[in-house]
Amino acid sequence: MDYPVPNEEDLVREAIDGNQRAFTQIYELYFNRIYRYVYSQMGNQAEAEDLTQDVFIKALHSISTFKFKGAPFSSWLFRIAHNQIIDHWRKQKNRKTVSLDQAAEVVANGDPVQITETRASIEELSEALQQLPPAQREVISLRFVAGLTIAEVAETLGKREGTVKALQFNGTATLRKLMLDI
Repeated sequence: MDYPVPNEEDLVREAIDGNQRAFTQIYELYFNRIYRYVYSQMGNQAEAEDLTQDVFIKALHSISTFKFKGAPFSSWLFRIAHNQIIDHWRKQKNRKTVSLDQAAEVVANGDPVQITETRASIEELSEALQQLPPAQREVISLRFVAGLTIAEVAETLGKREGTVKALQFNGTATLRKLMLDI
């Protein structure tokens, strides 16, 4: 027997009420987006997987505190991810670099030609992203890697939408210029 798929708000309300199946559906709905965002900030597959799991563990433990205030539920999850990343970097003495081999393998799914091309593209983009100020890099990652809207990025980072738009505009303009120079 097929059951209708509840909408996101219904899932969240059920999860708040302690329904594990509802939280599992939320996990499945958001895992890939959260993982891509975390990976874009960490550059290491194993750390990104661990941190993404930590995000959902923290969400599970604190979902009872979530309140609908007009912002999408995803903003709350990405805020947790953002905070987990900041906490992780605070604990680290040296920032680790992106493993291009790992990134290329994830994106290219084992095709040697595609892996080589992807490595070159990732390396160029990684070099360009590292030259952006942290706020621009964060907005670019949330917008284009995690796929959040301007409003969701603003909510996640605790910034105004106009500020996010300006950071995105300046970040993409700088990236364009940097990528042409590479």
